[in-house]
Amino acid sequence: MADREAPDAPEVVPPSFEVQAGAWLEETLGPGTVLRVQPAVAKDGPREPSLEVLPARIADVLRFLRDDPRTRLGFLANLSAVDWPARSAIELVYHLSSYATGHELTVRAQVPRLEPSLPSVVGLFPVADWLEREQYDLLGVVFQGHPELRRLLMPDDWQGFPLRKDYVEGKFYRGMPTSRPSPMDLLLHYDREHRSPAAPPPPGAPPDEKGPGA
Repeated sequence: MADREAPDAPEVVPPSFEVQAGAWLEETLGPGTVLRVQPAVAKDGPREPSLEVLPARIADVLRFLRDDPRTRLGFLANLSAVDWPARSAIELVYHLSSYATGHELTVRAQVPRLEPSLPSVVGLFPVADWLEREQYDLLGVVFQGHPELRRLLMPDDWQGFPLRKDYVEGKFYRGMPTSRPSPMDLLLHYDREHRSPAAPPPPGAPPDEKGPGA
């Protein structure tokens, strides 16, 4: 009887980078540091893989990801944030990448919306200075240990945080109106006020409110 060929061994797929990074963090910083691992998905466009971590450990997490030779995520490309009123949370989103390996990883941390606070990472990534100030200015997130945490885009005495989803802008700031007329409305008004009576209206122009002979 002819020998049967042995079936091919199933291909072993190595863990993805985000799964490995999550495991390395748990081994080094302790169980419970990583709350969730989100693989990369293609929904409404490319999406980076991500780890959700404890907000109190964010500086330790980013230090490990920057310094460990297995990760080498030495570039903080951006720090953004999302307001989630239904969750009573604000989510901080750190976008990391490595010039050495080409890996990209997003690290997420959710803080309570009523008192949003977590450690600063300016000491790890100097570029985080203005990025953290932006999130403090627009969403009210306090970064513990930031060397000069103050507003970046809005005046120092501005009330509220403009990127919160329940934000309502005041009608006046120091006696000045905060709303402005539409530029198109201003152009139409100027055109009606300065058009020669004999000149025909431009194509597509709305009817003159003054009426003929005004």
